[in-house]
Order: sequence, then C-alpha cells, then structure tokens
Amino acid sequence: MSKWSVGRKPSRTLGLLLLVILSYLVLRRLDWYNLVPAWLRHRQSGLQANGQHFMLEDSTFWIFGGSVHYFRVPKEYWRDRLLKMKACGLNTLTTYVPWNLHEPERGKFDFSGNLDLEAFVLLAAEIGLWVILRPGPYICSEIDLGGLPSWLLQDSGMRLRTTYKGFTEAVDLYFDHLMSRVVPLQYKHGGPIIAVQVENEYGSYNRDPAYMPYIKKALEDRGIVELLLTSDNKDGLQKGVMDGVLATINLQSQHELQLLTNFLLSVQRVQPKMVMEYWTGWFDSWGGPHNILDSSEVLKTVSAILDAGSSINLYMFHGGTNFGFINGAMHFHDYKSDVTSYDYDAVLTEAGDYTAKYFKLRSFFGSISGVPLPPQPDLLPKIAYEPLSLNFYLSLWDALQYMEEPVNSEKPVNMENLPINNGNGQSFGYTLYETTIASSGVLSGLVRDRGQVFVNTVSIGFLDYEKKKIVIPLIQGYTRLRILVENRGRVNYGDNIDDQRKGLIGNIYLNDSPLKKFRIYSLDMKKSFFQRFSVDKWSPIPAVPTFPAFFLGVLSISLSPFDTFMKLEGWEKGVVFINGQNLGRYWNIGPQETLYLPGAWLDQGINQVIVFEEKMAGPVIQFTETPHLGRNQYLD
Repeated sequence: MSKWSVGRKPSRTLGLLLLVILSYLVLRRLDWYNLVPAWLRHRQSGLQANGQHFMLEDSTFWIFGGSVHYFRVPKEYWRDRLLKMKACGLNTLTTYVPWNLHEPERGKFDFSGNLDLEAFVLLAAEIGLWVILRPGPYICSEIDLGGLPSWLLQDSGMRLRTTYKGFTEAVDLYFDHLMSRVVPLQYKHGGPIIAVQVENEYGSYNRDPAYMPYIKKALEDRGIVELLLTSDNKDGLQKGVMDGVLATINLQSQHELQLLTNFLLSVQRVQPKMVMEYWTGWFDSWGGPHNILDSSEVLKTVSAILDAGSSINLYMFHGGTNFGFINGAMHFHDYKSDVTSYDYDAVLTEAGDYTAKYFKLRSFFGSISGVPLPPQPDLLPKIAYEPLSLNFYLSLWDALQYMEEPVNSEKPVNMENLPINNGNGQSFGYTLYETTIASSGVLSGLVRDRGQVFVNTVSIGFLDYEKKKIVIPLIQGYTRLRILVENRGRVNYGDNIDDQRKGLIGNIYLNDSPLKKFRIYSLDMKKSFFQRFSVDKWSPIPAVPTFPAFFLGVLSISLSPFDTFMKLEGWEKGVVFINGQNLGRYWNIGPQETLYLPGAWLDQGINQVIVFEEKMAGPVIQFTETPHLGRNQYLD
C-alpha cells in the first residue's frame, strides 16, 4: 500500500500543475495560435505542383538545385561545399541515400561520421538551402550495386527492384529505420526537406508494375508528407510516369529537353517542369578517357532549361570521391568499372575548387536572383608534400598467418555467401581462394571481376570477363594454386543487377574437372583488417619484393595539414590507406593518375601510409597540388 501511494504522488502533482496552467489559459482567453512557433505556423501546404508552377506556400517557387553526396565528401568539408553552392545562387540541395553503406549488415545501421545524413540535412537548413531527398532504395549514383546491399544477393532467387518478398521485407526494415530519421526533417515538421523522390529511374528497368506503387506506399505509410517525385531519363520516361507523383526528367542536351518536355505535357498536362538531373559532366571508367563538358555548353543548356519554364538540379554540383571500394560499374557489351574520383567534371572539382562552370553559372543565377549573392568562400589551400618512401613491407603470403581463420569449403563460395561478418558475407575488396593441384593443364571458370592466378607464390596471369582460361605450367608433385579475386565494383545501372555476385562463381576447373577443398580468405581491408599487422610483423623491403604485398611508410607533417594529391608513378595497381582511411584504388591504365587526399584526414605529426600493391612498386609516392585526370599515355 505504501509503495502505491509513493508511486502516485508525482503523477498527482503533475496533474494539478497541468490543471492550473489550463485554467490560467482559459481565464486569460489566450490565443492558442500564438503558442505555435512562427516558423511552423506558416508551414501548412509545403511545396506543391500548382498548374505550371511550383508553389511554396503562397509564393511561386523555382528550384535551382545542385547535387552533393554527403558520403563522397569528408564531413569536415560539408560546410565549405554547401556555402559554395549557396554562393553560386542555388537554393536547393539534392542528395541520394546509400542503403549499402547505411546497413552494411542486415539490421545493423550506421549513420555516424561521414554517413550522418541528419547532420548533413540540418547543415543545409542552417546555410539556407532547401533539400530534395532521394532515398531509393535503389539510387544508381555510380555506386556499387546502385546502393543496394550485397547481402541481398545471398538469396539465389533474389529479384532486386521488384515486389519479390525477399527484397520488400529487407526494404521495409530499412525504411522503418531510415524514415524515423527523415520524417522530422520534412518541411511540414520544420525541416528543410521539401520533396522526396520515389526510387530512381525505374522506367528504364520496369520489371514489376506493382513495385513503384509499393515504394510510394512504403514512404507514405512511414510519414512522408512532402511532394513526391519520380526521375527518369529518355530511355525510361515513357514507362516511369506514375499516378499521384510528379514526373521529372534527366538529360544533358537541349535536343532531349524539347522531346522530353513535350512528352511530359502529353501525359501530365499542365504541371511544373523539372530537370532533376542536368548532367554537368560525366563519370570516368578505368581504361577510358576523362570525360569533359565545355563550360559554355553547360551555360547554354542551363539557360535553355530555365527559358523553357523548367526548374533545374545540377547533377553534379560537386561530385567528390568514391572513397574505399564503393565505386560502381557498367556492363553492357563490356564490363567497365568506375574510377575512384567522382570529379564528374562538375561545377566544383573533386577537391571543392571553383571551375569555369562555377563562375559562369554564378553570374547567370546572380543575374536572375534579384538579390546580391553571398560572397564566394575562399579556396581550401593545397600543398605538395615531399616525396614519400615506404620503407617497410609485408607480402600477402606472409600476412595470411595474421588474418582471421579462412573458410574451409569443398567448393568455391562467392563473396556474398561466405559465412563471415555475422552471416552477411563479404561486400567489398578482395578474396583469396587456395587449393591443391597435382598436374598442369588448362584452368577455367567464371571469375568476377579480376582474378590473379598463382602457382605457389608465382603469378602466371589473370582470369576476367575476357580471359576465361589460363594454362597452368608443368609442376612437380602437389602444388598450391591460389586465385586472388577483386570485386572491382558491382554494376549500378542496367538489367543485370541480379547477377552481381563476386569472387569465384560456381566451380573452377582444371582440365574440365572441378577443383575441390578450398581455403578462402576474406581480404575486405576494413580498418580492423590492418589492426592485425602490428609493428613487429613488418620487415625492411627486400631487393626483390614478392607480390602482392603491403607497403608501410610514415608521412610526417610539421604544420597544419592541407589537401594534396598522391601520385603513384611507377606503381601499377592497388589501394592506398592513410591513418586507416581507404582513399580508393589506383591503376596505371588511367585516366585517373592521382588520388585525392583530404587534409582533414591528416594529422599534424605522424601519419601512417599503407599501400596494397598487386604487381609492381614504385620507388616513392609523390604529391602534387593539382589532380591528373587526363587520358593515360598508355591509351593514346
């Protein structure tokens, strides 16, 4: 009885206090309207499609947007990039949300550090930018598997981007978590998000007529109340239009603008026009040219889009970098993986510097804004550090003893289905397959995407999409066969996204007989991967190093660190890690010849540099203040 009385006292006190307050308000006949904060009182209807114009509340609203992806820019530089966007005369930020990065393991979410979506959106609001959110679940974005998690592919019957139960169940759980973060950031809740995109370019995929209605309902059921949009290119616009959702278009040429806007008029009647993606440049693939788009051409097309009465979003305003292994790939006739830089020949460079496009567009938007633009932020300083020698070394073969226990399997297992990472398989990096052979002959099989073949520790060549067979030379007795397979990036656009499993796919054959009894090492190269290589594990570099190998050095910085670019001249192909941060891949086939190293990831004093090199090490690592993105000399 005494416990019951003690428990009720706080509730009774609170109730009396509320009654007193209510009585006071009634007696004073206080206008309840004035209790609502001013910033929320005027947020009633949000962004609307009203005839040929967008309306934000009672005012005509033009969207002058630009795309920046928070996951491709160091968090320390978000403010710099968004201030430069505001100073260019833009009023709206657009960004994708990468499911594969936010849910690396099923049910395990990461919205920290560079993945802090809420901080990014709130920063945009602080700077004075509205936000259009593009949450997917599929986003394309030239990111691995279009932003879908690789663990989805553990299901051999998986049908991505459809209402297949295995897919929708995963989307539902992801959206439950994501939308709980997004809903409070919407305009009607006092946040900057004025519109939300339903999936991405589904018209060009179009596998399931029930899919887009499912995604729309999934958003609305979880509290999305702002204007909904679709986004399609010329290949998908006809099949991408959806009832109750405003269609927008993606393009690069004025010719496409006329065709696509005429089509929209025929199916949507009089509705606001929006170019969701005006491509200010294009992405690059390994072994290809560096794509550029003339600044005068960009200005002409932007002007034509606005003259046509259309709002616009510049894709990309600032591209940033495919840090780590997140780059995607294309595979139509040939497989082509994207480079580490996502410079995109955008309005700001990969390092956030101004371009001719920026100055022309700032002048243009300034001329139509009606108010003076904010001043341009100063550029972040760059520096060319002294060349760096990497003095310590650990061959891959010596490193194996320090790694987690390999998976033992009768048959090869693809990366996604390896019984590791709490049952989620391996998403990125390399996988090493080992078995024993007793004869020479022809080795054949499906390797995705690139497998370096070794007899013991001697490299004898590669298997990939083009080369599916390799001759094993004469051997004596039982010999160790090793295949180091790299996931170079899962396809992010096209009809074959269901077939993006990596590693050895099915059996590998020697003289048409399947090999058995494999030891499989996961070389995902996460931060925890390198923690196994303590100082005593490394040795001085021998006169003739054995490859593949890890190389270790120290970059010593006496003053405050600045941005720089690493140039690995003399090195062939690999990955660079600075203080545990994966800067991405390098490859001497070009077009990318330098890696962007943000000063924000460097420390004053000692900085650890690790390079994983597959074939050939250079004498030093050089640094430069400017990137090299031109066509590589080997391809001229």
